[in-house]
Amino acid sequence: MRRVCVVITARASYARIKTALAAIQEHPELELQVVVAASALLNRYGDIGDQIADDGFPIAARVYMVIEGENLVTSAKSTGLGLIELATVFDNLAPDIVVTIADRYETLATAAAAAYSNIPLAHIQGGEVTGSVDEKVRHAVTKLADLHLVANEQAADRVIRMGERRDRVFVTGGPDIDLAAAAAVAPPIEFDIFDHYGGVGPRFDLGRGYVVVLQHPVTTAYRDAYDQVTETLHAVNDLELPAIWFWPNVDAGSDATSKAIRVFRERVEPQRMHFFRNMPPADFLRLIRDCSALIGNSSVAIREGSFLGVPAVDIGDRQTGRQRGSNVAHAEYDRSSIAAAAQAQIAHGRFAPEHIYGDGASGVRVADVLARADLSIEKRLTYDTAEW
Repeated sequence: MRRVCVVITARASYARIKTALAAIQEHPELELQVVVAASALLNRYGDIGDQIADDGFPIAARVYMVIEGENLVTSAKSTGLGLIELATVFDNLAPDIVVTIADRYETLATAAAAAYSNIPLAHIQGGEVTGSVDEKVRHAVTKLADLHLVANEQAADRVIRMGERRDRVFVTGGPDIDLAAAAAVAPPIEFDIFDHYGGVGPRFDLGRGYVVVLQHPVTTAYRDAYDQVTETLHAVNDLELPAIWFWPNVDAGSDATSKAIRVFRERVEPQRMHFFRNMPPADFLRLIRDCSALIGNSSVAIREGSFLGVPAVDIGDRQTGRQRGSNVAHAEYDRSSIAAAAQAQIAHGRFAPEHIYGDGASGVRVADVLARADLSIEKRLTYDTAEW
C-alpha cells in the first residue's frame, strides 16, 4: 500500500485538494497522511486544522512555520523554516510520495524537502501562467516534481515544453472544480451566515443581492498593497449592493492590506460591508454561486467562477496570463475602473458555465494516478540538449 502524504499550507489549498483527499482515503491501494502547515494553522487567516479533522481526515502532523512580519524577508525565512520542519516530518512519516499544491512559497518548501529526501513528489495545478512571484514558484516546483497532475491540456503542454516527461503528465482537472460542481446543484444556504460564522460589520439580507470580495497583496508590488485595496474599498462601498469581504492570504503586504481595511472601517464606517476570516469550501462556494458579482484578484473568480458562471471582476495583474472564461472582466487598481467593471458585470448577470479547469470528477482521477503511476525519481529530460 502506498503512503501518500498531502501537505496543506493555506485555506485555499484545502479546497484545491479536498475531493482528492477523500478519494485517496477510500482507495484500497493508498494510505493517506495529511500534514497541515503554515497559515492553515493560524487563526487570523482562518485556522482550518480542526475543520480538516472534522471532515474525517486525521492529521498526521502540524507544522508551524510562518514568521511574523508579512514582508519579503519573512516570506523567505518562512520558506526556509518550512523546509527544515517538513524534512523532519517526512523523515518521521516515511511516505512513498508527497503531494504539493499550486504555487505558494510554502509549496516550494514542501517540494524542496521532498526532493532532497529522495521522496517522489506529485504537483497539482502546475503548468499555469499568472502574474507575481507565484509563476516562478509554480514552475520551480514543476522542475522539482516527478508527477504532474494538471488542470487542462494547455497546462499539460506547458509542463511538457519545460522538459518534463510526457508519461509523467496527467490531465486530471482541478479537484477545486469538484467542489464547484457540487455547489452548482446544492440548495441555497438556509442558515444565517452572520450568526454561524461571526465576522465583523453590519448584517444585511443576502436575498436582495450582494457582491463577494477577495483581494490579496501582490508580492512583487507589496508596498502598494495599502493603496491598492483602498481603491477597491471605495469602489465597492459606492456600489448599491452590500459586500461580503474575506481576509487576505498571508503574503508580503497582507499586513498593509489588513491595515487599510481596518482604517477604512474606522474612518468611513461602511454600512454595507461584512468581513469574514474564512468559511468552509462548501458554504463559501454556495455564497459565491449566488452572488451578483465576485470582485478582487483571487483565482477563484477565474477557476471556480468560470465553472459556476459567476460575473467576476479581476483587478490588477496578479492573475495575468491565466486562462479565463467569458465571465471575467478586467479592472485596474483604480476605484473608477473597478466600479465601472463591477456595475457592468452586475447588470449582465449570470454567464454560461465553462469547464476550463475541470469537469467535477478530478479527485478520483488524482487518486488513481497516485495509485498506479511510476514513482521512480529519475529525471529523463525530454528537451533537445543540443539547444543548450
